[in-house]
Amino acid sequence: MNQWPAFDLSATLSTLASLLLAFLLGALIGFERQVRQRTAGLRTNTLVAVGAAVFVDLAVRFHALYGGSPSPLQVIAYVVSGIGFLGAGAIMKEGANVSGLNTAATLWGSAAVGCCAGAKLLPEAVLAALFVLAANTLLRPVVNRINRQPVQEELSEATYTVYVICQRARQSEVRERLVEWLEAASYPVRDIDQHPFGQGDAEIEATLYATAVDGGELDQIMARLEAEDGVLQAFWNASAED
Repeated sequence: MNQWPAFDLSATLSTLASLLLAFLLGALIGFERQVRQRTAGLRTNTLVAVGAAVFVDLAVRFHALYGGSPSPLQVIAYVVSGIGFLGAGAIMKEGANVSGLNTAATLWGSAAVGCCAGAKLLPEAVLAALFVLAANTLLRPVVNRINRQPVQEELSEATYTVYVICQRARQSEVRERLVEWLEAASYPVRDIDQHPFGQGDAEIEATLYATAVDGGELDQIMARLEAEDGVLQAFWNASAED
Protein backbone atom coordinates (compact mmCIF):
# COMPACT_ATOMS: atom_id res chain seq x y z
CA MET A 1 0.00 0.00 0.00
CA ASN A 2 3.06 2.27 -0.24
CA GLN A 3 2.60 2.72 -3.99
CA TRP A 4 -0.21 4.09 -6.08
CA PRO A 5 -2.35 1.28 -7.48
CA ALA A 6 -2.14 0.83 -11.24
CA PHE A 7 -4.84 2.64 -13.14
CA ASP A 8 -7.50 0.16 -14.19
CA LEU A 9 -9.74 1.60 -16.87
CA SER A 10 -12.29 -1.22 -16.73
CA ALA A 11 -12.59 -0.95 -12.93
CA THR A 12 -12.97 2.84 -13.17
CA LEU A 13 -15.69 2.47 -15.79
CA SER A 14 -17.38 -0.08 -13.55
CA THR A 15 -17.30 2.43 -10.69
CA LEU A 16 -18.69 5.11 -12.98
CA ALA A 17 -21.55 2.83 -14.00
CA SER A 18 -22.32 2.02 -10.34
CA LEU A 19 -22.34 5.65 -9.24
CA LEU A 20 -24.30 6.79 -12.26
CA LEU A 21 -26.98 4.19 -11.66
CA ALA A 22 -27.10 5.03 -7.94
CA PHE A 23 -27.44 8.71 -8.86
CA LEU A 24 -30.27 8.11 -11.31
CA LEU A 25 -32.20 5.70 -9.10
CA GLY A 26 -31.71 7.84 -5.98
CA ALA A 27 -32.91 10.88 -7.92
CA LEU A 28 -35.93 8.91 -9.14
CA ILE A 29 -36.89 8.00 -5.57
CA GLY A 30 -36.16 11.53 -4.38
CA PHE A 31 -38.20 13.10 -7.17
CA GLU A 32 -41.32 11.31 -5.94
CA ARG A 33 -40.58 12.52 -2.41
CA GLN A 34 -39.91 16.08 -3.60
CA VAL A 35 -43.20 16.25 -5.48
CA ARG A 36 -44.98 15.34 -2.24
CA GLN A 37 -43.01 17.99 -0.33
CA ARG A 38 -41.39 15.54 2.07
CA THR A 39 -38.51 16.42 4.37
CA ALA A 40 -36.01 14.23 2.50
CA GLY A 41 -36.51 15.02 -1.16
CA LEU A 42 -34.57 14.90 -4.41
CA ARG A 43 -31.09 15.85 -3.21
CA THR A 44 -31.20 13.93 0.07
CA ASN A 45 -32.23 10.61 -1.46
CA THR A 46 -29.76 11.05 -4.32
CA LEU A 47 -26.91 11.76 -1.91
CA VAL A 48 -27.83 8.79 0.28
CA ALA A 49 -27.87 6.42 -2.70
CA VAL A 50 -24.62 7.78 -4.17
CA GLY A 51 -22.89 7.85 -0.78
CA ALA A 52 -23.80 4.25 -0.06
CA ALA A 53 -22.61 3.27 -3.55
CA VAL A 54 -19.28 5.07 -3.05
CA PHE A 55 -18.53 3.34 0.25
CA VAL A 56 -19.47 -0.11 -1.01
CA ASP A 57 -17.60 0.38 -4.31
CA LEU A 58 -14.55 1.53 -2.35
CA ALA A 59 -14.73 -1.62 -0.24
CA VAL A 60 -15.07 -3.79 -3.36
CA ARG A 61 -12.09 -2.15 -5.03
CA PHE A 62 -9.97 -2.23 -1.87
CA HIS A 63 -10.74 -5.89 -1.29
CA ALA A 64 -9.89 -6.75 -4.88
CA LEU A 65 -6.55 -4.92 -4.65
CA TYR A 66 -5.34 -5.82 -1.19
CA GLY A 67 -7.70 -8.42 0.29
CA GLY A 68 -8.15 -8.63 4.03
CA SER A 69 -10.55 -6.53 6.10
CA PRO A 70 -12.87 -4.70 5.81
CA SER A 71 -14.79 -6.86 3.41
CA PRO A 72 -17.55 -5.32 1.25
CA LEU A 73 -20.13 -7.11 3.39
CA GLN A 74 -18.81 -5.41 6.52
CA VAL A 75 -19.02 -2.00 4.87
CA ILE A 76 -22.60 -2.70 3.79
CA ALA A 77 -23.42 -3.54 7.41
CA TYR A 78 -21.91 -0.22 8.51
CA VAL A 79 -23.98 1.64 5.92
CA VAL A 80 -27.17 -0.10 7.06
CA SER A 81 -26.56 0.85 10.69
CA GLY A 82 -25.23 4.32 9.92
CA ILE A 83 -28.21 5.34 7.82
CA GLY A 84 -30.35 4.83 10.93
CA PHE A 85 -28.95 8.05 12.41
CA LEU A 86 -29.98 9.99 9.32
CA GLY A 87 -33.42 8.39 9.38
CA ALA A 88 -33.85 9.18 13.07
CA GLY A 89 -33.28 12.86 12.29
CA ALA A 90 -36.23 12.79 9.90
CA ILE A 91 -38.64 11.46 12.53
CA MET A 92 -40.52 14.06 14.55
CA LYS A 93 -42.88 13.55 17.47
CA GLU A 94 -45.45 16.10 18.54
CA GLY A 95 -47.59 14.85 21.38
CA ALA A 96 -49.19 11.60 20.28
CA ASN A 97 -48.46 12.27 16.61
CA VAL A 98 -45.35 10.84 14.94
CA SER A 99 -44.31 11.98 11.48
CA GLY A 100 -41.37 11.20 9.24
CA LEU A 101 -41.42 7.42 9.59
CA ASN A 102 -42.04 6.93 5.88
CA THR A 103 -39.30 9.45 5.05
CA ALA A 104 -36.84 7.54 7.24
CA ALA A 105 -37.84 4.24 5.65
CA THR A 106 -37.40 5.74 2.18
CA LEU A 107 -33.88 6.88 3.08
CA TRP A 108 -33.14 3.35 4.23
CA GLY A 109 -34.41 2.07 0.88
CA SER A 110 -32.25 4.60 -1.00
CA ALA A 111 -29.23 3.35 0.93
CA ALA A 112 -30.09 -0.22 -0.07
CA VAL A 113 -30.28 0.85 -3.72
CA GLY A 114 -26.86 2.47 -3.41
CA CYS A 115 -25.37 -0.59 -1.75
CA CYS A 116 -26.60 -2.80 -4.60
CA ALA A 117 -25.15 -0.41 -7.17
CA GLY A 118 -21.85 -0.17 -5.34
CA ALA A 119 -21.60 -3.95 -5.13
CA LYS A 120 -22.06 -4.15 -8.93
CA LEU A 121 -25.49 -5.73 -8.54
CA LEU A 122 -26.99 -3.34 -11.06
CA PRO A 123 -30.20 -5.25 -11.95
CA GLU A 124 -30.83 -5.74 -8.24
CA ALA A 125 -30.39 -2.00 -7.68
CA VAL A 126 -33.04 -1.29 -10.30
CA LEU A 127 -35.42 -3.80 -8.73
CA ALA A 128 -34.84 -2.33 -5.26
CA ALA A 129 -35.59 1.18 -6.53
CA LEU A 130 -38.76 0.00 -8.27
CA PHE A 131 -40.03 -1.62 -5.08
CA VAL A 132 -39.28 1.50 -3.01
CA LEU A 133 -41.18 3.59 -5.55
CA ALA A 134 -44.03 1.09 -5.61
CA ALA A 135 -44.35 1.24 -1.82
CA ASN A 136 -44.55 5.05 -1.93
CA THR A 137 -46.95 5.30 -4.88
CA LEU A 138 -49.00 2.15 -5.47
CA LEU A 139 -49.75 1.60 -1.78
CA ARG A 140 -50.75 5.22 -1.14
CA PRO A 141 -54.36 4.82 -2.41
CA VAL A 142 -54.72 1.68 -0.29
CA VAL A 143 -53.56 3.54 2.83
CA ASN A 144 -55.86 6.48 2.10
CA ARG A 145 -58.82 4.16 1.62
CA ILE A 146 -58.14 2.37 4.92
CA ASN A 147 -57.69 5.67 6.77
CA ARG A 148 -61.07 6.90 5.54
CA GLN A 149 -62.84 3.93 7.11
CA PRO A 150 -64.42 4.46 10.55
CA VAL A 151 -62.43 2.94 13.40
CA GLN A 152 -64.00 -0.12 15.00
CA GLU A 153 -63.14 0.18 18.65
CA GLU A 154 -63.49 -3.54 19.36
CA LEU A 155 -60.85 -4.34 16.73
CA SER A 156 -58.44 -1.50 17.34
CA GLU A 157 -55.46 -1.35 19.65
CA ALA A 158 -54.72 2.12 20.95
CA THR A 159 -54.05 4.19 24.03
CA TYR A 160 -57.27 5.13 25.80
CA THR A 161 -57.47 8.06 28.18
CA VAL A 162 -60.35 8.76 30.55
CA TYR A 163 -61.07 12.30 31.76
CA VAL A 164 -63.22 13.14 34.76
CA ILE A 165 -63.99 16.71 35.86
CA CYS A 166 -65.26 16.92 39.40
CA GLN A 167 -65.44 19.15 42.44
CA ARG A 168 -62.01 19.50 44.01
CA ALA A 169 -63.29 18.44 47.40
CA ARG A 170 -64.49 15.13 45.93
CA GLN A 171 -61.53 14.29 43.70
CA SER A 172 -60.03 11.62 45.99
CA GLU A 173 -63.29 9.68 46.20
CA VAL A 174 -63.96 10.07 42.48
CA ARG A 175 -60.44 8.91 41.67
CA GLU A 176 -60.83 5.77 43.75
CA ARG A 177 -64.21 5.03 42.20
CA LEU A 178 -62.80 5.56 38.68
CA VAL A 179 -59.89 3.15 39.21
CA GLU A 180 -62.15 0.60 40.88
CA TRP A 181 -64.73 0.53 38.08
CA LEU A 182 -62.12 0.46 35.31
CA GLU A 183 -60.26 -2.45 36.87
CA ALA A 184 -63.53 -4.28 37.47
CA ALA A 185 -64.17 -3.99 33.71
CA SER A 186 -60.65 -5.38 33.02
CA TYR A 187 -59.26 -2.02 31.91
CA PRO A 188 -56.30 -1.49 34.27
CA VAL A 189 -54.95 2.03 34.67
CA ARG A 190 -51.36 2.58 33.51
CA ASP A 191 -51.01 6.13 34.76
CA ILE A 192 -53.25 8.61 36.52
CA ASP A 193 -52.86 12.33 37.08
CA GLN A 194 -54.98 15.10 38.52
CA HIS A 195 -54.72 18.86 38.38
CA PRO A 196 -56.86 21.93 39.12
CA PHE A 197 -59.63 22.79 36.68
CA GLY A 198 -61.09 26.25 37.08
CA GLN A 199 -61.63 27.83 40.47
CA GLY A 200 -63.01 24.96 42.52
CA ASP A 201 -62.86 21.88 40.32
CA ALA A 202 -60.26 19.28 39.38
CA GLU A 203 -59.59 17.13 36.33
CA ILE A 204 -58.59 13.49 36.70
CA GLU A 205 -56.76 11.98 33.73
CA ALA A 206 -56.37 8.19 33.67
CA THR A 207 -54.40 6.47 30.89
CA LEU A 208 -55.22 2.82 30.30
CA TYR A 209 -52.86 0.12 29.11
CA ALA A 210 -52.96 -0.32 25.32
CA THR A 211 -55.64 -2.85 24.55
CA ALA A 212 -58.76 -3.42 22.50
CA VAL A 213 -61.80 -2.03 24.30
CA ASP A 214 -65.54 -2.09 24.04
CA GLY A 215 -66.55 1.52 23.46
CA GLY A 216 -70.05 0.90 24.76
CA GLU A 217 -68.68 -0.51 28.00
CA LEU A 218 -66.50 2.55 28.56
CA ASP A 219 -69.51 4.77 27.82
CA GLN A 220 -71.45 2.97 30.54
CA ILE A 221 -68.67 3.58 33.05
CA MET A 222 -68.61 7.27 32.09
CA ALA A 223 -72.38 7.47 32.59
CA ARG A 224 -72.10 5.90 36.05
CA LEU A 225 -69.37 8.37 36.97
CA GLU A 226 -71.41 11.35 35.82
CA ALA A 227 -74.21 10.17 38.09
CA GLU A 228 -71.91 10.41 41.12
CA ASP A 229 -72.16 13.41 43.42
CA GLY A 230 -69.65 16.12 42.58
CA VAL A 231 -68.86 14.81 39.09
CA LEU A 232 -69.44 17.42 36.40
CA GLN A 233 -68.30 15.54 33.32
CA ALA A 234 -66.71 12.21 32.35
CA PHE A 235 -65.51 11.19 28.90
CA TRP A 236 -62.78 9.24 27.11
CA ASN A 237 -60.83 9.30 23.87
CA ALA A 238 -58.46 7.04 21.97
CA SER A 239 -55.20 7.77 20.23
CA ALA A 240 -53.04 5.53 18.05
CA GLU A 241 -50.06 3.84 19.62
CA ASP A 242 -46.69 5.52 18.97
